[in-house]
Amino acid sequence: MSRPKQKRKIITPPKFMGYKPFGFYGEESEPVILVLEELESIRLMDYENLTQSEAAGIMEVSRPTLTRIYDSARQKLAAAFTEARTIRIEGGSVFFDKDWYHCLYCNSTFSNPIKENQPDICPVCGGNKMDHLNNSLNHQAQ
Repeated sequence: MSRPKQKRKIITPPKFMGYKPFGFYGEESEPVILVLEELESIRLMDYENLTQSEAAGIMEVSRPTLTRIYDSARQKLAAAFTEARTIRIEGGSVFFDKDWYHCLYCNSTFSNPIKENQPDICPVCGGNKMDHLNNSLNHQAQ
């Protein structure tokens, strides 16, 4: 029996849940599923330009584990681009570094480090209807 997967730390929730090819009119095939930790590895190493050791430290995994996550993400993205397949971002074994909220009025995403409970109002629009992203994304990830 294999060991259970250790949860990987995610700094910010994704701002989108997928991509679809533009200008492709062929028959739609199965989407490529990119898990949250794969997206985070791409974000840290390619967008933030961190080294593997730095990114592994942030995600709280070993460097070889980060390398495997990153390689898997790159292979999936290459398949999606080459085969004009939709990319869906979902699932994974993750936890967030702090509480994240999504305003249902203005669609902004924010964290509130001052309060431990759900914030009363959105800092962007002043709306009072929020979703707690940690619960919804962690539920989706399992």
